[in-house]
Parts: sequence; structure tokens; C-alpha cells
Amino acid sequence: MNSEKETFQQKNYISKSLYYRLSQFVGFLLGARVSVALLLTFALYVSTFFLFNQEETFRKFVFDFKVHGIIFCTVLTILAGGIINQFYDLEKDHIVKPFRTRIQSFIKQNYFLYAYLALSVISLGVAWMISHRVFLFFVVYQFFMWFYSHKLSRILIINNLTFVSLTLYPFFGMMVYYERFSKKVFLMAIFLFLILLCIDIVKDTLTKSVDKAFGYTTIPNYFKSKTTNSIIISLLVFTMAVSMKLILRTGISGFMAYYFACGLMMMIFCIYLLLNSSRKSKFLTLNILRFWVFVGIIAMLLNGLEGKL
Repeated sequence: MNSEKETFQQKNYISKSLYYRLSQFVGFLLGARVSVALLLTFALYVSTFFLFNQEETFRKFVFDFKVHGIIFCTVLTILAGGIINQFYDLEKDHIVKPFRTRIQSFIKQNYFLYAYLALSVISLGVAWMISHRVFLFFVVYQFFMWFYSHKLSRILIINNLTFVSLTLYPFFGMMVYYERFSKKVFLMAIFLFLILLCIDIVKDTLTKSVDKAFGYTTIPNYFKSKTTNSIIISLLVFTMAVSMKLILRTGISGFMAYYFACGLMMMIFCIYLLLNSSRKSKFLTLNILRFWVFVGIIAMLLNGLEGKL
């Protein structure tokens, strides 16, 4: 009887230990926002090969270790940025994201800081081995990642503009690296900037009261709801104008042409939802815009594959 009881206790202890370790691992992944990092990695590879680097063969691209090194540094910096951001937003996330903070509670906050420092140092170390200019590029990136979380995320308008700029910063770096400047690339960058800005402002409308309580001055908690809706709708109309210019003036073709054409209808639907002004319609708008960014990455991939075949 005693041996059976001891065996049961050992199994119970092992299962609890595995659950605790698994919770720690999931908590770290959520804290580092690994899903966001993976999506941006995928987007970077697709845009680098099919948009910025159209003249290089796939074989040469695969063995271009400098590019892989830059993307690797970018991923580590994004993971580090996610960790430091959740460190500063911890109190707010307890209300906005209770499930995530519950999972993250299995890990002490100082471990997150150790992970942040380790990821940052490894990223800068690899960047230094690539070149001094790449190192400087990532020093600037990491500084603004930290400064956004520490200070800029609480400042009206600056918070939205900085967040979107930091999201696009690696793509700008690749554009400079390949010296790929054209009207089409410029307009596509404006399109992506505007749609990400819309996503960030709509997201802020869903956390309006919590942001205000914790001292985050956002567009939704500074202006009236009607004014905020007008700002988002104006941005969507401007995004539609950029889409039309891309279709009519840049000679864009294939899947990307269909993407921007269908995007016009998608944005009209989002404007209709925003005129409804309910929380449910804003949540739906947010997810539609996020999904459309992902569709854009797939459209670029398919368009690039079509051009390479």
C-alpha cells in the first residue's frame, strides 16, 4: 500500500512539474510575442527576395549569409522588444490580457529581463560580425524599441507613429541594403504604414478606459469617439487612394493587383463597420485589417513565385 501511495505521489509530482515547466515555456513565448516575430520573419524573407532583391537567383539568395544574419538579428531584436514591452505594460496587461498575464506569472520578471539582455547582446554581437554599419542599425533599433516601451508609448500620436515605424524599420533597412528605390516600393510602404496605423488606433479604441487609467494618452482617450472614428476613416480613405495609384500608375500586376483591387472593397466594408461605432464592429474591423496584412504577404509570395517561374 505504501509503495503504491509513493508511486502515485511521484507521478503526481512529475505531472505538476511538467505542467509548471510547460506553463513557464508558454509564458515566455507569449511574453516574447513569438507569433509576431515569426510573422515578421516570414514577411521579411518574402519582401526581401521578391520585392527588394528581384535580380538575384534563389540559390544565391539561400547562400547569402549576410542577409540571413540581418534577418536573424531582426528576429532577436523583435523578441527582445516584445519582452521589454510586456515588462513596462505588466499592470495594464493584467486587465487587458488576463489569460496571458496568468500564464506569464509562472516566470519571475527578472528572468524576462535576463532573456531581454541575452537576446539584445546576441543580436548586437552577430550584427557586429556582419559589419559596423549593421551594428549601428541595430543599436538604433534596440534603443527605440526600449524608449518606445519606456516613454513614447504614453505620448499622444507619437505612440502610434513610433510603433508603426518600428514595425517597418527592418523592411526599410532591407530596402537601403539592396538600394531598391522606386515609386512602386515607396507607395507600397505608404500603404503598409497607413494600414498598420489604422490597426494600432483601432486597437487603442478597444483598450480606451484601461489606457487612460494607466496614463497612456492615446487618440481614443484624448479625442471624442466621433473624432477618433473620423481619423480612422480618413486614414482608410487615404489608403484607398494609395491603392488606386498603385493599380493605375505603377503597372503592378498579378496577385498584387488583385490584392489592392480587393482591398478597396475590404476598406469600404471597414468604413461601414466603423460608422456603426459599436465595440463588436471595432473588434471585427481590427481583425479584418490584421488578416488583410497577412493576405498581402501571401499575395506578394504568389506574385513573386509567378514571376520566377
